[in-house]
Amino acid sequence: MPHRSWVWLLALFTFASLIEVIFWGQLSAFTPLYLPHLGIAPHDVRRWVGIISAVSATVGIPLVPLWGALADRFSRQPLIIRSFFVHALIGVLTILASNVWIFLAARALSALSLGNTGLMLSTLTERVPEGRRGLAYSIMNGSQPLGVFIGPLLGGPLLDRIGFRALLGIDVALLLVVVVALSVAYRDTYRPQGEEPVLRMAVESVTIIAGSARLRTLFPALFLLSSGWMLAITYLPLAVTGLYHGHDPGTAVGTVIGLGGLTALIISPAAGLLADRTGHWRVLIAGTALSVFLWPLPALAHGLALFAVLWALIAGVLAANFSLGFSVLSTSVGDAIRGRIMSFSFLPTSVALAIGPLIGTVVTAHAISAVFPTAAGLTMLGVGALIVARRQPAVRTAGHSEIAVPEEPEDIVAR
Repeated sequence: MPHRSWVWLLALFTFASLIEVIFWGQLSAFTPLYLPHLGIAPHDVRRWVGIISAVSATVGIPLVPLWGALADRFSRQPLIIRSFFVHALIGVLTILASNVWIFLAARALSALSLGNTGLMLSTLTERVPEGRRGLAYSIMNGSQPLGVFIGPLLGGPLLDRIGFRALLGIDVALLLVVVVALSVAYRDTYRPQGEEPVLRMAVESVTIIAGSARLRTLFPALFLLSSGWMLAITYLPLAVTGLYHGHDPGTAVGTVIGLGGLTALIISPAAGLLADRTGHWRVLIAGTALSVFLWPLPALAHGLALFAVLWALIAGVLAANFSLGFSVLSTSVGDAIRGRIMSFSFLPTSVALAIGPLIGTVVTAHAISAVFPTAAGLTMLGVGALIVARRQPAVRTAGHSEIAVPEEPEDIVAR
């Protein structure tokens, strides 16, 4: 049957992830350009960009353990579909928003949409043959840089011609297609292993992380790395419009962000192939160290062309680091608890999306370009935390039993 084929499931999940990235990429990239239409004075846009990003990320963090526990206790399919339905609802309410407070409330509903990527990756791990799992992960994760590439690149010109609300209307229609496709074409074969109460399972997920030396260090490391990225990407549209003096700002912003997605499509798979040969931890630490040196460069650019080239290079390296971060997290836990722990995989990014923009409200008081050296500082701290995390033992079971880690530990737990 088609719904039992791992190839079909991979295609479905990849399409769903692509539409999700396009939606959030366009919503984030073009919010700074739209806020003046909601009555925000130009000099207050920076502050409101930070507030909206921080609030929309913060309110969902306490619910993260719940989604994984509900999926393990009952079924994954409704939890995955739930997130895309909420995305569509956010789009509709954003379109209808008549002031910034309603806009903020709509964005805050993202609290109910977290956890889908970890559940999809866990499902693929169980359905895909062992010899094809690396390929499946790379294809699905490739939807993110592809979405970053085509979303703003196509969305920018559309924004300039049909407006922000009409652009989001197209996104909502695509998200509803995803909801229908996941409802009809995906059959969840996962069966609960017990009848433990959901809240107890949610609490246990947190205690697993707290009880593992590696996870206690790895999650903060990924948070620091993500903070620099979220800080920069939040204020990137304002940095672009500060250098652009034409009549199509949406196209300019979309082109710069799209170029970053294009380089990610090239650099991220290349880094993955290198990591398969030399070790995922080794390439991740080297890539994050490289990004420390790259981060300050856009602040030195005085023209949009040079800025775009520098950002494209940084974005490609960041995408590679992001993908490898998922890999080392997945192989830091055993099969029995991977689903629940992977439901936390976007938690560092969610926390970073809350804190990074708040840092930005302070460092951008005098210059938007200050976000880039600040991102370098956060990334440097993240590199140090990664080095510490790599030396810690991986966790195998919910009982927190740990195993020794050899020089390259990526695959030992998964076997």
